[in-house]
Amino acid sequence: MSRTPTSRKRLETAAGALATEAVQQMDETLPWYRALPAEDRSWVGMVAHAGIAAFIAWHADQNTLPPIAADVFGTAPRELTRSITLQQTLDLVRTTIDVVERAVPQIAAPQDRVEMRAAVLTYAREVAFACAQVYAQAAETRGAWDARLESLVVDAVLRAEGDEALRSRVTALGWDEVKDIVVIAGTAPQGSGTETVDALRRSAARIGADALAAVQGRRLIAILGNVADPLSVAADLAELWADGPVVVGPLVPHLYAAGRSARAAQSGYVAASAWPGAPRPCHADELLAERALAGDQRARRQLSARVSHALDVRAATRDTVTSYLDHLSLEGTARALFVHPNTVRYRLGRFADDSGFDLTDARDAFSVRLAMMYEQLPEVAERR
Repeated sequence: MSRTPTSRKRLETAAGALATEAVQQMDETLPWYRALPAEDRSWVGMVAHAGIAAFIAWHADQNTLPPIAADVFGTAPRELTRSITLQQTLDLVRTTIDVVERAVPQIAAPQDRVEMRAAVLTYAREVAFACAQVYAQAAETRGAWDARLESLVVDAVLRAEGDEALRSRVTALGWDEVKDIVVIAGTAPQGSGTETVDALRRSAARIGADALAAVQGRRLIAILGNVADPLSVAADLAELWADGPVVVGPLVPHLYAAGRSARAAQSGYVAASAWPGAPRPCHADELLAERALAGDQRARRQLSARVSHALDVRAATRDTVTSYLDHLSLEGTARALFVHPNTVRYRLGRFADDSGFDLTDARDAFSVRLAMMYEQLPEVAERR
């Protein structure tokens, strides 16, 4: 369709005024724009100027569409996609297009007005597609970079590293303020590690937890934040791991202390095969005996300290527990100690309260016997 030189000239002359009016309109109608830092507002203004300039150039020759993503958004830094959302960018485009469309009667000659309005709408559609492309590319790049950072952070936690590099990576991922951390270890499912990690992250978000995750060899390791009840959260996510044990480490206050939770979870995962009836998920502290037998010296010390404290905190408890482990009956223990069976029952109940171990349960009795044996044995160098 023909366009008169007068209309083209008026459009070119009005470019600066249109861009200025568009920015003023944004300031008046878009609260998010007013809240931006001055530097970001300046970049948004440059994008508006570039968009109008690109429209004028294309309007002069509509035989081909220009590379809008480069012409319009090439002036702005990549970081701008972190400052404003895609929806906000579309608000920017809509505001600018509205300003240009309202100016058509003043700019275009009467015979060119219909054509110019149609051109504005066509260009607006192309700019909207370009917005989506820019944000998709930014998200893809950011996602790849974040995935790399996430993998490095998980690896550092598993290695119990706490250097400045870890701190900067944690900050970059936005985890420096995340509290109440727990680490979960289990067997990774078959298939893409990326898809597995993405699925875990989505599921964690649905139950209100933050998540970092990585597939390392055959294991899927998850670091969860903002966790109130570790076992409950692990139960909600357990189906994301393959068959086999899912072991939950202790709750720690922040990510820099997560190495302790990770060590316990991984140690428990390795040792869980020694308890075929272990619940799924299982807390690492429920596997202290198995972990100690597998060579985890921290678990050995924790088990021994827990039992020793409960044995010594009340009078006659040690003798009663020792005798019960020898006789495995209330009556036999009572005869050996010259007390009533109810006295034995009472003492064992108090021991269960203090230690968490019920000696009438065969597995708990084994754990206590093992702890008492460790009391008498010298420690050995921890296996690596």
